[in-house]
Amino acid sequence: MSGDETVREVASREIYDGRIVHLYERDVELPNGHTVKLEIVHHPGAAAVIPLHDDGTVTLVHQYRHAAGGWLYELPAGLLEDGEDPAACAARELAEETGLTAGRLTPLITYHTTPGFSDEVVHLFVATDLTEGEASLDHDEVLECVRMPVADAIARIGTGGITDGKTVIGLLAAKGTDP
Repeated sequence: MSGDETVREVASREIYDGRIVHLYERDVELPNGHTVKLEIVHHPGAAAVIPLHDDGTVTLVHQYRHAAGGWLYELPAGLLEDGEDPAACAARELAEETGLTAGRLTPLITYHTTPGFSDEVVHLFVATDLTEGEASLDHDEVLECVRMPVADAIARIGTGGITDGKTVIGLLAAKGTDP
């Protein structure tokens, strides 16, 4: 199969309509001719940003995540608002969560988080030429900013100290990026 084959959706039923995710059950005819029932989570997408300082450090947020069972080190990130440009989302989340403003915001990569059951896409950016300001957290955000050498952050990936997917992907993808 070349990947050019079309997939035909036979039926779709919404199971759950939430604030962030929507769950659908879909009957789909696959390129091989088989029809399968799939559960698909629709997600609006997100943007995340790697704030790289001139001194070789990165700012992460140490954030409480109930679903993950506690505190995680993460890149500043957030959901795309309806019709929002991913770069605008990344800049907004950087300022809200850390108080930092990027003089330069460069697209790094875009990836699918869990393509087996979700259409979520995360857009990663590198922020440089940073200036400090005041954070403005949402009522449901419990976090503190932590600044550390990029090498230390990458080392934490190997020891299990950083496990958040967007953060692992972002730090490793930005590894060779000059601030």
